[in-house]
Amino acid sequence: MAENGKKPTRVIAIANQKGGVGKTTTAINLATAMAATKKTVLLIDLDPQGNASTGLGIARDARDVNSYHVLIGEAGLAETTHDTEIPGLRVVPSGVDLSGAEIELVDMARREVRLSEALKPAMGVYDYVLIDCPPSLNLLTLNALVAANSVMVPLQCEFFALEGISHLVKTIEAIRKGFNPTLELQGIVLTMFDKRNNLTEQVAADVREFFGEKVYKTVIPRNVRISEAPSYGKPVLIYDHKCAGSEAYIHLAAEVLKREISLSKGV
Repeated sequence: MAENGKKPTRVIAIANQKGGVGKTTTAINLATAMAATKKTVLLIDLDPQGNASTGLGIARDARDVNSYHVLIGEAGLAETTHDTEIPGLRVVPSGVDLSGAEIELVDMARREVRLSEALKPAMGVYDYVLIDCPPSLNLLTLNALVAANSVMVPLQCEFFALEGISHLVKTIEAIRKGFNPTLELQGIVLTMFDKRNNLTEQVAADVREFFGEKVYKTVIPRNVRISEAPSYGKPVLIYDHKCAGSEAYIHLAAEVLKREISLSKGV
C-alpha cells in the first residue's frame, strides 16, 4: 500500500484463534528483528490482554488512550502511538477498554473496516504494520484481517494444531471472498518447538506436508529466555540477543522479509 509516491507499507496480521501458541511473543520479536534491519515498524496491540504492550515496556498508566479509541474513532494513530527503546519500532498499545469494543462495534457503520480506515495515516510512513490479534475469531480479528495484506499464523507443535489452523484458513478464505480479496496467508511459524519430543517432530512433519512451502523453515524453540523477557518489558532480542530464541527470531525475520518481497510483487 503506497500513497502519493511514498514507500509502500505492508500490513501483516499475526493471528491464531487459540491462545498460548506464542502469538504475542512472535509479534514483539518479529517487529524488533525487522526494526533491527532498519525497517520502520508499527505494532498495533489489538489484544485486550495487552501483553504486546507490556512486552515492549509500555506502562499500564500510559495506555489511557489506546487501540480501543482508534477503533471507535475517538482518537487517531498520532495520539496513541508510543516510541519503544528499539529504534524504528513504535507501538499502539491495548487497554482494558478493548474488551468491550466488540459489543460497541456491532452497531457501528462499516464495523469491519474501522481499523483499515484508521491505519490510512500510517500508509507510506512505515515499512511494516504488524497487528497482534486476540486469541479468537471475533470482530477485532476481522478488522485486522480486513486491514492486512497478509496473515502470519504462529502454530504450537501439539496434537490439535492442524484442526485449529484449518478453521482459521477457512476464515481467511471467507474474508478474502467477502471483504479483502488480496489477503494472503503469509506463512505458518512453528513455535515452542522441542526437538526432544517425538510428538513435536510428528506435528511439524504433518503441518509441512499439508501446507508445504507456506511453513517457514525457521522454527521457534522452547527457550527459557523467551519466557523471561516479557517480565522485564523487553523483547528477547534485547533481553538476551545471543540465546537460541533470539537467533530464531532473527532468522524468521529474514524469511518473512524475503517472502514479503515476493508477495508485494505478486510472485
